Amino acid sequence: MSDPHVPDGVRLQKVLAAAGVGSRRACEALIAAGRVTVDGRTVRELGVRVDPTVAVVHVDGLRVQLDDSLVTLALHKPVGVVSTMEDDRGRPSLAQYVAYRPERLFHVGRLDADTSGLLLLTNDGELAHRLTHPSWEVTKTYLATVEGRVPRGLGRRLRAGVELADGPVRVDAFTVKEATAAGSLVEVVLHEGRNHIVRRLLAEVGHPVTRLSRTRIGPVVLGTLRPGSTRVVAGRELGALMQAVGL
Repeated sequence: MSDPHVPDGVRLQKVLAAAGVGSRRACEALIAAGRVTVDGRTVRELGVRVDPTVAVVHVDGLRVQLDDSLVTLALHKPVGVVSTMEDDRGRPSLAQYVAYRPERLFHVGRLDADTSGLLLLTNDGELAHRLTHPSWEVTKTYLATVEGRVPRGLGRRLRAGVELADGPVRVDAFTVKEATAAGSLVEVVLHEGRNHIVRRLLAEVGHPVTRLSRTRIGPVVLGTLRPGSTRVVAGRELGALMQAVGL
């Protein structure tokens, strides 16, 4: 394995601090404890210099984004907004929520207009590509209000697989949060990315969706983010997201 030290580079602790990992002193402690790798090699020496434009740095196994020109945002998409940066039919689009950002951002995946919740926007092409590629199987979590009382055993049926017009689909997890004769609140976890997959799946088993929201993509959680608001995905959260797609 090659030596990560670049004589005319930037001190590793300075690079880590600039990336928001912690104070310079805290970053020095991480290095000394053997918790930092550069290009796959553990670095313990405080004098190591790296080229932040090409170095791949991990702390505790999580990738550190050193390129400050790359940004990833979490958006709470409201109902009625289409998942596009511009709509030729004049419908509300995503652009209004990121107009304050100087970067040219694009959305990762989609939510239909009637679905609210978590949507990621980024200018990191490699991250976006991997998040949308089915081979990485990044899970997505949804809260759905459905018609009718969900019977015991439906989760087992959904985990076993249900045949739809465009092929079978299986959920990773299914939890009933509330149930009444009129309707139920359920949580669905799956890694499928087909159009309207949650709505089609639940309709197929006799429980049409009346309200749907995505609450999680991989390690990124919607949390208390208000509809129409954004926040930067950074630090350990971004590192965990990158780890989920092998970066």
